[in-house]
Amino acid sequence: MTVDTDTVHTGTSAAKSGPGRVLIALLALALVLSGVLIGVLVSPTDTSPAAPPPDSIEVGFAQDMSVHHNQAIEMSAIALDRSPDAVVRTLAYDVLTTQQSQVGAMQGWLTLWDRPTLPSGASMTWMTDGGSMAGHSMDTADAGTMSMPGMASTAELQRLRRMSGEEFDGMYLQLLRRHHRGGIPMAEYGAANASVPAVSALAQSITATQSAEVDQIDVLMSAHGVDPLPDR
Repeated sequence: MTVDTDTVHTGTSAAKSGPGRVLIALLALALVLSGVLIGVLVSPTDTSPAAPPPDSIEVGFAQDMSVHHNQAIEMSAIALDRSPDAVVRTLAYDVLTTQQSQVGAMQGWLTLWDRPTLPSGASMTWMTDGGSMAGHSMDTADAGTMSMPGMASTAELQRLRRMSGEEFDGMYLQLLRRHHRGGIPMAEYGAANASVPAVSALAQSITATQSAEVDQIDVLMSAHGVDPLPDR
């Protein structure tokens, strides 16, 4: 999705005021609601007579990817409000709007299937042959580090919120790149193994979108003079 940088700049300036923040919140709500509607209308059960079981790939993917996406949405909302770089704000806008809509669709499916909208217990157990990626604990590991691959720790998010200017842009790009790279294997697994076509299609779309955004982030990181963080 290509967004005119002048438009993004105008929206970001407005975001610094009270009405601007309200507009961003309304946009996010609209995206979630539209995604939920799409998730319900494009019913995965159209091609499957029964809702996927609670321990299925489809349910686990929708739950865990919703959690994973929500952190990227949070970081990108901060960047849309705070980044001084119009190109970084455009990236943040794309991430926020795309992933809000995808979360809405996944939450719509879970509601339709009568499954919990959030995971409980260990994450990624639906990746049964995912090796070291499967069965991660959702408990905090150290200073609030979420164990799904690529997730930023609580301390990292706190530092990001305190930053501004060039320093902010550098850390946002680093965290978002690592976050995307952590989510791509989850999406690839969902695309390859989900039996519900709508879930497989969404997972494939996430893989393609985030891979392209990683390439874009690499260019931006070079321009900002920062190096990638190690994957985890």
